[in-house]
Amino acid sequence: MLDVTTLPKAELHLHIEGTFEPELIFEIGRRNGVAIPYASVEALRDAYSFTDLQSFLDVYYAGMNVLKVERDYYDLTTAYLRRANAQGVRHAEIFFDPQAHTDRGVAFGTVVAGIASALRDGEREFGITSHLIMCFLRDQSAESAMATLEEAIPFREHIVAVGLDSAEVGNPPSKFQAVFARARAHGFRTVAHAGEEGPPAYVWEALDLLEVSRVDHGVRSMEDPELVARLVRERIPLTVCPLSNLRLKVVHDLKDHPLKRMLDAGLVATCNSDDPAYFGGYVGQNFSAVAAALGLSDDEILRLAENSFEASFLDDAVRSRYLDELRAFAQQRTPS
Repeated sequence: MLDVTTLPKAELHLHIEGTFEPELIFEIGRRNGVAIPYASVEALRDAYSFTDLQSFLDVYYAGMNVLKVERDYYDLTTAYLRRANAQGVRHAEIFFDPQAHTDRGVAFGTVVAGIASALRDGEREFGITSHLIMCFLRDQSAESAMATLEEAIPFREHIVAVGLDSAEVGNPPSKFQAVFARARAHGFRTVAHAGEEGPPAYVWEALDLLEVSRVDHGVRSMEDPELVARLVRERIPLTVCPLSNLRLKVVHDLKDHPLKRMLDAGLVATCNSDDPAYFGGYVGQNFSAVAAALGLSDDEILRLAENSFEASFLDDAVRSRYLDELRAFAQQRTPS
């Protein structure tokens, strides 16, 4: 059986704010003199019991309040990279939510500088390559997203793509069509959360109106055979997050998760951790949990890892290097 922890992989659906472990929240809160509305680390962790996406977001945004200066974002990112390195991640494409910080008075440049500095040091220390993806909060206005895009343009060298996240239901991709068109005109690639809690129609909008090259989550695509056929035909990747789907009640039992059916259908599905500090596991735990629940074969696990590199925004040479490493890893496996 494959060791999924050391399996070489890329992580393509990871919110850096969602890696904020309670211990680090308290440490940075004390450093910045910011009060935390929980008595202890344990009390905060106990709050990580969610009924849906919105109940998670309420706690998620509260934790961010302690982030104030560049060092905070550096420490947050470095802590993630250290865990990712221990779980076989060779490349990470990391989301961040600038509006959640600029709305609190933190400068856009402070956020980017802290994260980007940690990513540079992380490549040097851990060998993890990375890209940064800026997400718009879909429950805020399109005007706010456009203003955020304008702030991002001077930092284009640090940001490879724009995305769309936060509360999905009632906030369709079409709301941000003009924002994404302007982002593409400035050379940003585009991705979007769609088909998590929202319907398959949101995935169609992400493809047709936002012209995304990757769909984040996308599990509800399986409800629409015509959509599945298109995703397979165009090889549009889906960045699936099994433990997130379980914790947010997208599925009620991991044995019911559609990931195996997605692979069987020929979709370019990948396995990721989303907001691992809140959902009970980083990418290695996601691989382990879904493999056990769905009885994935070694070949299916390897396909998830291969898909992760195919779906990335890596240049061809680096992608080929990682795929060669993955093939070498596969040849060393113990027969199951």
